[in-house]
Amino acid sequence: MKITSAEFVMSNSSVAKCPKEALPEYAFIGRSNVGKSSLINMLVNQKSLAKTSGRPGKTQLINHFKINKNWFLVDLPGYGYARVSKKDKKTFQKYITEYFQKRKQLVCAFVLVDIRHEPQPIDLEFMEWLGTNGVPFAIIFTKADKLKPGAIDRQVQNYMQVLLDTAWEESPTYFITSSTHRFGKEALLDYIEKINTQVNQNNSTLN
Repeated sequence: MKITSAEFVMSNSSVAKCPKEALPEYAFIGRSNVGKSSLINMLVNQKSLAKTSGRPGKTQLINHFKINKNWFLVDLPGYGYARVSKKDKKTFQKYITEYFQKRKQLVCAFVLVDIRHEPQPIDLEFMEWLGTNGVPFAIIFTKADKLKPGAIDRQVQNYMQVLLDTAWEESPTYFITSSTHRFGKEALLDYIEKINTQVNQNNSTLN
């Protein structure tokens, strides 16, 4: 897939206020400081579509970006180490939950994981929650440029094994990326394009 247009549409804290268009949506979420904004900017070939910050946890709203005028990229608040009050964190975690449970346009969630770290309970619990609630998802390993190829393979294999040893019968789809080296972009966009094609075919059948 080639990105020809990417535009910010809206930010809000209510699923009811999300765009009404029946376009497929892909939600990006992960722990704070996982490199989500940098990854989004790499995917859409823009330097500042998604706002990056030296302060983790800056994203605190549901942010919709329309891509190629036919699908939405949704930037969701990070979880974990956001420097906000407990009250504010509880508030935006609530509408994240509602987004995943109620947003019919959502076709896939991408859970971002820093490839340098061992599997974190908060990530594993969130993935299990997605599975329990029937939300399709894939894992995006970020910051692959920080490790050598051999270490990348070991980290990914270990992560997949931990998933298999806990709650999963088979490994989720995953992607290895580096925003710095622009690595993994084509594989991720091709995956989105494949799902979009399936969604369009299903809609045509229903019509």
